[in-house]
Amino acid sequence: MGYKIKSRIWIESEDNVLLGEGRVHLLKAIDDTGSLSKAAKSLNISYKKAWQMLDAVNKSAKKPVTINSIGGKGGGGAELTEYGKSLVNAFDEINKNCWAFLDKELARIEKL
Repeated sequence: MGYKIKSRIWIESEDNVLLGEGRVHLLKAIDDTGSLSKAAKSLNISYKKAWQMLDAVNKSAKKPVTINSIGGKGGGGAELTEYGKSLVNAFDEINKNCWAFLDKELARIEKL
């Protein structure tokens, strides 16, 4: 019998979620596409939901996570700030270390 361990992590600030898997996926999609609208489409979520997630991140963060330009003839855009990129990288590192720890702990259970 093979066991699996399941876990999700997120980072909160005063009961508001700063980062979690979904928000990090959104930030990465914004970084890839240069647009909140395109990022939302790529993740199959509504623009409204994506905007609410991004707004929550920006309100919980110490500094702005994105730089947004308003649409017009050429369309608007969004890009991650250096701070936003560093948050994504830090979350990914924490998540990777968490999974390594959990895999090690699961091995202890499997040996019993």
